[in-house]
Amino acid sequence: MNLSDVASALQSRLPELGERMTLRIHSEVDAYRDKALLSLEELRRSCVVNADLVLTYLCRGDSPDASSARETGRARAEQGVPLAETLHAYRIGSELLWTEILAEARNHPEVSDDLLVSESAKFWSLSGLYAEAVAGAYRETSAELASRGQARRSGLVEALFTGIITDRTLWEAARELGLPAHGPYAIVVAEADATSEDPLAGVEAALREAQLSSAWRLLPDQQLALIALPTAAAESTCLRILRRTRARVGFSPRFNSLRDTPQALRFARRALSGLQGPGPGVVRFDDNPLAMVVAAAPAEATHLVRAVLQPLLDLPVAERARLLRTLEHWFAAAGSASAAARSLFVHANTVRYRLRRVEELTGRPLSDPRVTADIGAALLAVRSSRAGAASLDGTKPAGMAD
Repeated sequence: MNLSDVASALQSRLPELGERMTLRIHSEVDAYRDKALLSLEELRRSCVVNADLVLTYLCRGDSPDASSARETGRARAEQGVPLAETLHAYRIGSELLWTEILAEARNHPEVSDDLLVSESAKFWSLSGLYAEAVAGAYRETSAELASRGQARRSGLVEALFTGIITDRTLWEAARELGLPAHGPYAIVVAEADATSEDPLAGVEAALREAQLSSAWRLLPDQQLALIALPTAAAESTCLRILRRTRARVGFSPRFNSLRDTPQALRFARRALSGLQGPGPGVVRFDDNPLAMVVAAAPAEATHLVRAVLQPLLDLPVAERARLLRTLEHWFAAAGSASAAARSLFVHANTVRYRLRRVEELTGRPLSDPRVTADIGAALLAVRSSRAGAASLDGTKPAGMAD
């Protein structure tokens, strides 16, 4: 004895049964009232199919077929219905179906109470099996959708950084990446290596907390970020967050169109290449744009050094180092011999003497703004080269005074 006759009777009324399930779920589950996620017709079809699946099992006693339950799980994940609400709806449908089975059983005198108790265990075991199938398919589909979304986001970010993107797609990329359609923006580039796969770990979350949206790309040797700077204080907030890391970071100038992302990336990389020393730090391209421009054209910078400073570079090592370091301190002191003297720990007249020596050797008067511009740029070129930095910092014989 089983419930096959009861199940058959209910199958003959499946459209009515499906309609009642639909209205009940629609009234009790919030997400199922959102027609943008799921139409009433689709919910009705799903209720009929899943009820028929259970009733067919009760009629025939075959092995459970969870295909419809899995299809429900996949569909709800694709529609964006939360899993908890999906399972809630499934429970409502199961409860209503069991209530109908009990009501129909009263029309079948051969169905005893003992049989109903026995079959109830089977019914709820089957219901649990189908609910697991719904949840499993939902999670699998969600993971697949997330993977696809991540791949698409990654592709869009790559297209922005490389410039392989159309004007129409720029707007779509901004929307999908959660970025404003218009700037200002900035690009961040951080060094990455095998021992630090994510040099800016935690920065994305910190930016999000500060309400700064961003898009990220991890390369084998660098981590890139495109960051929106919607307010006047946004750049300062971003820099403060970056400086809390132990990374070496280059920061581009601000720009207003996503079309300019590739150029901003070049600026950020140039800023990073100009970061002095081996330790962590954040350097903005705008902190010293002339230095960045000089560093961006190494061949031209080498020619500039030869044309402007060659007489100094031909000097013996000790004298060359003294004059170059004096020039560097004088520029850092905005042309004040007294301030340069204090930072060099020498007398101001010593600085003036060395500056006159530079004028004699180069044939260029430092009182001429055009000359100081040339020498300043050449000095930046010397500083940016490894050999030049050594001539400024590390070639003095031990014990030599300034």
